[in-house]
Amino acid sequence: MTKLPLNTIIQGNCVEGMNALPAESVDLVFADPPYNLQLGGNLSRPDDSVVNGVTEEWDHFDTMDAYDLFTHDWLKAARRILKPNGSLWVIGSYHNIFRVGCVLQDQLFWIQNDIIWRKTNPMPNFRGTRFTNAHETLIWATKSEDSRPTFNYQAMKMLNEGVQMRSDWTLPICTGRERLKKSDGNKAHPTQKPESLLHRVILATSNPGDVIVDPFFGTGTTGAVAKKLGRSFIGFEQEEEYILHARRRIDAIKEGEGPAVRVTQSKRSAPRIPFGTLIERGLINPGTTLYSSNGKFQAKVRADGSLESGKTAGSIHQVGAALQDAASCNGWTFWHFSTPQGMTQIDALRSVIRDEMGTLA
Repeated sequence: MTKLPLNTIIQGNCVEGMNALPAESVDLVFADPPYNLQLGGNLSRPDDSVVNGVTEEWDHFDTMDAYDLFTHDWLKAARRILKPNGSLWVIGSYHNIFRVGCVLQDQLFWIQNDIIWRKTNPMPNFRGTRFTNAHETLIWATKSEDSRPTFNYQAMKMLNEGVQMRSDWTLPICTGRERLKKSDGNKAHPTQKPESLLHRVILATSNPGDVIVDPFFGTGTTGAVAKKLGRSFIGFEQEEEYILHARRRIDAIKEGEGPAVRVTQSKRSAPRIPFGTLIERGLINPGTTLYSSNGKFQAKVRADGSLESGKTAGSIHQVGAALQDAASCNGWTFWHFSTPQGMTQIDALRSVIRDEMGTLA
């Protein structure tokens, strides 16, 4: 298998670059493609000063068909290198995101979410002819409906002070010291994304050690955040000046590792621990009596990890459901055991084993 060029910025066409990588070899693709802004003439403020928009050659396409073909080609290359359970993110404005979304669905990607990035400090609408454009849209997609992508739900909840993270993100645009400048004081890149945006994307849908590809690397925001969070990156960029800025930026960053890049784990992604493992490990002994939280129901633990309550026997979930005459039951939270400190959920013992597994890892 071809070795991946990790933590490298490769100058050249991203389609050719991605096609040179092994199939199904990367965990996450984050793409910030040209927006095809179709700007007509210079944009000026009321005082006649010129607004620095996106006028670079790489954002110009002769026709919509040309842009659609460009989108088809890079998405096809990205799909080939993405692992079956990997994630694809693409960001755009109203100029291009709907066309990208159409091509994406034509290629059978499955959309998990669309995210609205609401900018706290958007550029005003100087002409006064339409609403101020205060947001951009991100699409999070996987290769199929059956994909099981990484989603660090609990980490996102923790990042949001214990409240479930929503699909509208209020974050500032890239300004101040974070905004890279050329020697003449002008912006190094017209559409540099804030690190806070990439922090959320990468933290949510990847794990430490994962490989992230950015086909339109620009001045390296994806690589900078990936390095901080203990991920590896591969960037493709055609403009040499952007690459120079990106390399200086990333070289100055200390790589994240160890406890610094660990996150609150989602139960869905935690290792599966059968109840019988608790018995094998001696954390629960055969013959131990388990109780429902209100003490109304009791059951005895058997040597094979099943429970028995009167004439009812089965798993911790089956017995709990049968005693309550319910369709289902989460036995891990239903059943408790007695300790000197009081009644404790058996789920606490499962957590002990998972913590040990994390320490060994």
